[in-house]
Amino acid sequence: MSVNRSATTLVEVPRGLAGVVVTDTEIGDVRGREGFYHYRQYSAVELAQTRGFEDVWHLLVHGELPDARRSVSFRAETAALRRLPDEVRAALPAIAVASGRSGPLAGMRTALSLLGAARGFRPVYDIDPDQRRRDTLVAAAAVPTLLIALHRLGRGLEPVEPREDLSYAANYLYMLTGSEPEPRRARAVERYLISTIDHGFNASTFTARVIASTGADVAAALVGAVGALSGPLHGGAPSRALDTLDAIGTPDRIDAWIRERVLAGERIMGFGHAIYRTEDPRSRMLREVAQSFGGPRVDFAVEVERQVETILAELKPGRELHTNVEFYAGVVMELCGLPREMFTPTFAAGRAVGWSANILEQAADSKIIRPVARYVGPGAPVAVPRVA
Repeated sequence: MSVNRSATTLVEVPRGLAGVVVTDTEIGDVRGREGFYHYRQYSAVELAQTRGFEDVWHLLVHGELPDARRSVSFRAETAALRRLPDEVRAALPAIAVASGRSGPLAGMRTALSLLGAARGFRPVYDIDPDQRRRDTLVAAAAVPTLLIALHRLGRGLEPVEPREDLSYAANYLYMLTGSEPEPRRARAVERYLISTIDHGFNASTFTARVIASTGADVAAALVGAVGALSGPLHGGAPSRALDTLDAIGTPDRIDAWIRERVLAGERIMGFGHAIYRTEDPRSRMLREVAQSFGGPRVDFAVEVERQVETILAELKPGRELHTNVEFYAGVVMELCGLPREMFTPTFAAGRAVGWSANILEQAADSKIIRPVARYVGPGAPVAVPRVA
């Protein structure tokens, strides 16, 4: 222990804050050794299996699951917020061009900032809880519209206006193609979105809370979260997991392909998780969703999973390495017609609701998040050399 100039006791913690409890939360938890996670008091997987996206959204921001009447009301309330202000819509073509190869997630950072300004978002420090909640609903409802519009504009297509009569997930797929999706595809995407709404204090959620702790507005906190999510170590794995399936190609190549890469020290995308020491419950659920569609692609993915886990158990004994959410998420999104460049943006479309809940919770705490760093540079003070 040492003491800095302000006489605050310094506490040594692991790199990356691994295992460090930084606050209390009522939003949910991940119990990695059990292979279980929950939103408030409910199993997240059970919610994904039995409720709609809007009901779970209501649970996170209002603290309770809605009854039938409130469910209809909340769905109507959020659906009415999907359309963008005219000034934001007018700016999207330029944003799509500027973001270019970086894609819609990069463009959304700019678009979200513009949305917050156009909707008159004020610092959460200066507004009451009801207005904070309203701002999160406005922003989260607009996220799918922004993402799909930027995607279509980047491909030379006009955006498709959202529909208020469709569910969150069905409207997402509708805006992508301009055609109303098959119910089973909409439901598959909905289950994926629900399963990834929140997942503990991951990098993007923590980033959103740090920004909210400064009293900044909702859009600023969400932009920060999107920036964290854009890193390949956080949200970029679903498409890479499919790339692995493509690279292997056929069942007879699985063993040799995987062994070569594991022995070379390479990571097999879609396997292993920072928290889970058992099978990822999200992966288990999404495997079932994929198998409900069936087909050669799904059969191949299941066989790859089986052989990879066997090989990892042999070559890395003592380590629990199973499929994570990204492996079957990519398979499910591909089955539902989503292009690979939209996999991580789709993740963001669901996680925006979880970020919003965390922003609201953090905004209720007036303490700013302000850690310190240990200085390890040259000894100070040293006299500043004079210019001859």
